[in-house]
Amino acid sequence: MTRTTPRTGAPAPGTRRAALDTPSRRMRRTLRKHGVLLAGGAAVVAIAGGALTVTQPALGDALGVPSASATPGLSGTDLGRAQAAATVATARTVVQDANDETDTAELEQHIASLADIRSLSGSALTERIAATVDTTQEVAQASADQDAQDAADRQAAAQRAADRAAAAEAAAARAAAERAAAEAHARANTPAGAKTAAASMAASEYGWGADQFQCLDSLWTKESGWDYQAVNPDGGATGIPQALPGSKMASVAADWQTNASTQITWGLRYIDASYGTPCSAWSHSQAVNWY
Repeated sequence: MTRTTPRTGAPAPGTRRAALDTPSRRMRRTLRKHGVLLAGGAAVVAIAGGALTVTQPALGDALGVPSASATPGLSGTDLGRAQAAATVATARTVVQDANDETDTAELEQHIASLADIRSLSGSALTERIAATVDTTQEVAQASADQDAQDAADRQAAAQRAADRAAAAEAAAARAAAERAAAEAHARANTPAGAKTAAASMAASEYGWGADQFQCLDSLWTKESGWDYQAVNPDGGATGIPQALPGSKMASVAADWQTNASTQITWGLRYIDASYGTPCSAWSHSQAVNWY
């Protein structure tokens, strides 16, 4: 790199700006602007007080300088070429480590532009170094952003999979509960199941024991044979308790025509309200043939 101003103790009036605008000084300002060049988070070259410290083994070998050691002060063309080599090494590392979806074409062009650094003028070298540094940082940032997006996409996909699994598990649990309810319903709709349900409700809700259930069994065996589908052809009394009309049992639930438990619930309420106990209802039925 050729200096464009003489090295003097103090610049002549009106020439200080020109003195500060030499290629080597522009390159130094570029370095200060961007800080230490980075490759995967590790510095490859740093300049302090005119001395070059190399912390990347390949670059040290290329420059003939042991890694992590300071060289004598570099200036002019030597400094420009050293910085170009460091810039290329860093840029290549960024390209190599870039996310597969990151576009590195422009950075590779900048790397190629620094291939023959010995043929470049000082100003051209400085400009290409600065452009390569900028593009290296842009590619590194774009790659990091894409890595973060890929990680977020993977996390979102995992969450969707977990949500689907949870939904499938919940659906399976609902289906199992519905099957269990259907099976319980089917059992309760048999005479034996209806008797079991009636004995349980009579004891838990009314405190009626086995003696009262015997009367209830006799009463509803006479009335319907514990058949939830029983209908009296003479008057239309319906279901296990022979409610007349059967629609009275809708006060318990809308499924009174198909659910023995609904009919039993209504029948026990009717007996409690009208006769007090199943045995009183049974005595009345025996006396007048209805209850």
